[in-house]
Amino acid sequence: MNRVIDEERRWLILVMSLSGNASSARMRIWRALRSMGAAVLRDGVYLLPASPSRYQALQHQADAIQTLGGTSLLLEVDDTSVQTTEVLPSLFDRGAEYQELLEAIASWQRECPRLVAREAQRRLLQLQRRFQALIEIDFFPGAGKERIVESLADAEATYNRCFVPDEPKATRAEIPRLEQSAFRSRLWATRRHLWVDRVASAWLIQRFIDPEARFLWLESPTKCPTEALGFDFDGAAFTHVDDKVTFEVLLASFGLVVDAALVRLGELVHYLDVGGAPVPEAAGLKLMLSGARERCPDDDALLAHVVPLLDDLYQAYQQS
Repeated sequence: MNRVIDEERRWLILVMSLSGNASSARMRIWRALRSMGAAVLRDGVYLLPASPSRYQALQHQADAIQTLGGTSLLLEVDDTSVQTTEVLPSLFDRGAEYQELLEAIASWQRECPRLVAREAQRRLLQLQRRFQALIEIDFFPGAGKERIVESLADAEATYNRCFVPDEPKATRAEIPRLEQSAFRSRLWATRRHLWVDRVASAWLIQRFIDPEARFLWLESPTKCPTEALGFDFDGAAFTHVDDKVTFEVLLASFGLVVDAALVRLGELVHYLDVGGAPVPEAAGLKLMLSGARERCPDDDALLAHVVPLLDDLYQAYQQS
């Protein structure tokens, strides 16, 4: 049945009961409801703002309860009283959870200079994943979300200062529109030990700008040959400009911003490189890139390994 739901005026209520002998099953269902962000009205009565996906998720739990021999009732109610519209959203206040996360980020930043790079990155990834999980159940977001966005951006900058000291600094400049025909079969150079912006930019160059591109991985940006097109380091032909990371500068330079899938990929690279508006896929991509960098013996192997991954992500963005 097709459902048209006004999320601001409709609510989902799950009423459930399980026997005392099903304590493990009850705990499993409670954890599932908690992960959805459901509020507890009373024992066995749970509330969520209405949406098709939440209805399906609650229906799945209702079915599971009945399979275990319990009883369940899933209701969708429309209550527009002034009292209700003021009281019910307060049940989903995530302020305390945002504050806990804010304190955890601050603690990580204090400890970061004393950590090894791998441990610092692992713990930062955990914080980013906690944030992503939190905003998925923050149905009535307020200032807490914006504070975490800013704090995580500061955390990325702290990580870069500690472990990527040659990360480029943004310049202020106009981004000229360039013709791809003048950038074919060129030598492109960037810093070695590729990470998000550099490996994604290399993929973009290879797939959309210069299919015959050759790449040089620099031990130091100062050793960049004069004939090479540098990217993602200070003084490079293509690097951070204003609020754009190198991947986004390449999109703008070569007129690729008309491709919505590439723009979405740029938002993902931006978030992983310098922070900003969170992207749902970020934690997963960062985890896979971390694993790929551990497995690959050099940057040529890493790029070859990551190209199919970015191809698949680009295709998924095109379809959606």
